[in-house]
Amino acid sequence: MTRLDDDTAVTEESSASLRRTQGSIGPRALLLEARDVPLGGVRAMDVRRALPQRDLPLVGAWCFLDRFGPQDTLMRVEPHPHIGLQTVTWPLVGEVRHRDSIGSDVVVRRGALNLMTSGAGISHSEYSVGDGPIPLDALQLWVALPEDRRHGGPAFERHEELPVVTLEIEGRANVEAVVVMGEFAGVTSPATAYTPIVGAEVFLPAGARVTLPVNADWEYAIVGVDGVVDVAASVGETTSVGTGHLLYLGTSREGIEVRADSDATMFLIGGEPFADEIVMWWNFVGRSHDEIVEARDAWEAGSDRFGRVVDHGDERIPAPPLPGVRLTQRRRRI
Repeated sequence: MTRLDDDTAVTEESSASLRRTQGSIGPRALLLEARDVPLGGVRAMDVRRALPQRDLPLVGAWCFLDRFGPQDTLMRVEPHPHIGLQTVTWPLVGEVRHRDSIGSDVVVRRGALNLMTSGAGISHSEYSVGDGPIPLDALQLWVALPEDRRHGGPAFERHEELPVVTLEIEGRANVEAVVVMGEFAGVTSPATAYTPIVGAEVFLPAGARVTLPVNADWEYAIVGVDGVVDVAASVGETTSVGTGHLLYLGTSREGIEVRADSDATMFLIGGEPFADEIVMWWNFVGRSHDEIVEARDAWEAGSDRFGRVVDHGDERIPAPPLPGVRLTQRRRRI
């Protein structure tokens, strides 16, 4: 998915002052509201953006999380570029056709993970299936690529069979977690990951109460998908996470206790705190202002760096103008 807004984050602080050390975060219990982002034009869609937040640019390597839906809409996202990231598309309702510049042409639907790795450059388009509005609902997340992979070539993967972790609850229906990316409870997704990471959809039946096993060295967040999940985020305190909320939990936890009075679904994201601070602008994840300018110029010039999306002509989404100041790395303030 393209960001038709550039959501530019600019700071005057030097990058040296923004460095953070892995393992220094500690436990947190910060409930953040996803914000509405209207994406107009032929696409005429609204999304709710849970990440990045002004004070929280990353959770592990996760740097972006949008939910588009539930809504009835006609999606027509023309070819657009990416660098320095993986797009993780996790459908909830509806079907979307994905086409890209390395020849992929697939229909994205519920239960299948579609993972696109941009490396140094890729372009793709996304169209809802059919000629009119259809029910659509999905999560789209971005993973920042580490230094040893972000300059490499593009790739695309589709995984229709993902591992499921069953957390048994005596006398009640079990909690089930689909391991979409990375590792959870000793089970690893087949999807290619370049940093220690987890992305898992967790379903809690009514009355369920369970402790999610986590890595104390990793940071985590819970995103509400459907219903309300109550999280024992602090000693003696419970935080309710509903649709449109992200609960940031920090590091240094041995487990995360969750419960639900009614059926609920949540998405768990996390991973080892990312080693680098990033510059994220439009559809690009880099490390400096100059990298972003170079990628933007290449896209506008029709460079071979981004290829040509299969079955498309000259239609494309132009890059927005750059701001009048230098882009700098996003700072964690929590």
